[in-house]
Amino acid sequence: MAKVTGFLGISFWMAIFFIRGWLFKLTVKDPVRQRIALAINTSYISRQMLKAFGIKVKVNHPENLLSLASENHLVIANHVSYVDILVLASCHPLVFITSVEMAASPFLGDVTRIGGSLFTNRKKHTSLPQEIRNFAAALTAGFNVVLFPEGTSTTGETIREFRKSLFQTSIIAQKPVLPICVKYQTLDGKPFETQPERDILCWYGEMSFVPHFFKLLGHKINAEVNVLSPIPFDPAVNRQQLCDKVHALLLDTFHQ
Repeated sequence: MAKVTGFLGISFWMAIFFIRGWLFKLTVKDPVRQRIALAINTSYISRQMLKAFGIKVKVNHPENLLSLASENHLVIANHVSYVDILVLASCHPLVFITSVEMAASPFLGDVTRIGGSLFTNRKKHTSLPQEIRNFAAALTAGFNVVLFPEGTSTTGETIREFRKSLFQTSIIAQKPVLPICVKYQTLDGKPFETQPERDILCWYGEMSFVPHFFKLLGHKINAEVNVLSPIPFDPAVNRQQLCDKVHALLLDTFHQ
């Protein structure tokens, strides 16, 4: 019964997400204002979707989120599942960087476009400089942009090595970085201890979306969002140093 109730709730809110999103695309012609509207819509719908999924979110150090309202940040987070996007977006309107492969996938590609996402082609390195300039422009235009520098979602056992290239975004835009560590604490009241348990939530590798989605329905999950202190822009720090610092902070938080 819980799976049926969850499915109906998610279907309802996903329909609202698309209806509102397409209305914004049709009626708001200015691209900046349109993306703002799409990000706000995504944040609102994410909060409703988490309820339908049965996921409760606790935010640690919410005062650090206030920095997003006063200045735009490059948000850096770990990544294990599409659920991460709902969790992060529920905390604040954000714009996510995702892959062109995701944009090309059925259904999820439509979700990313209606969500106002930015796209990167991880297999075409020649396009990277222009992508970085585009992401930096989004930061300076007023958006808080989210980067998952592990490059893909993971098994949830640890935080993998970061790719440093897109950290250049904050350097070009001269904007601070806000590290956020997402940890999933319990599944149906019990800690995530084994990979089969983690795989109910984690979506990675060659997992198909639809079977995973239905496996996730009907469970009760507690998530913890650890918002670390913002890292101010420092012209003396290069992208490798910034990448290493953020990775160390998130890894330490993840394993606490």
